[in-house]
Amino acid sequence: MATIDLLSDEELYDLAKSEGDESFPIEVVDRIVAGEGPISVYRSYRGMTQQELASIAGINPVYLSQIETRKRSGSTKTLAAIARVLNVTVDDLI
Repeated sequence: MATIDLLSDEELYDLAKSEGDESFPIEVVDRIVAGEGPISVYRSYRGMTQQELASIAGINPVYLSQIETRKRSGSTKTLAAIARVLNVTVDDLI
């Protein structure tokens, strides 16, 4: 396969689409880069409230709030449940 530097724009687009990963708007990325908690950023991007996310993920809403504000760190199991609901990877959340 040719190196990425040698690919045309069309080939780069096709390569990105074939990866199957979801891309996010620059506003989402900018918020995370600026230091906002990724869980709250992805949650708001998905149009969910804390209550909705907590309910679907099967966790206490207060615990979710504490994780979002970085007052507590979530367990691996909790982060996996949140990631599953938000359709992102655990790595995206940490």
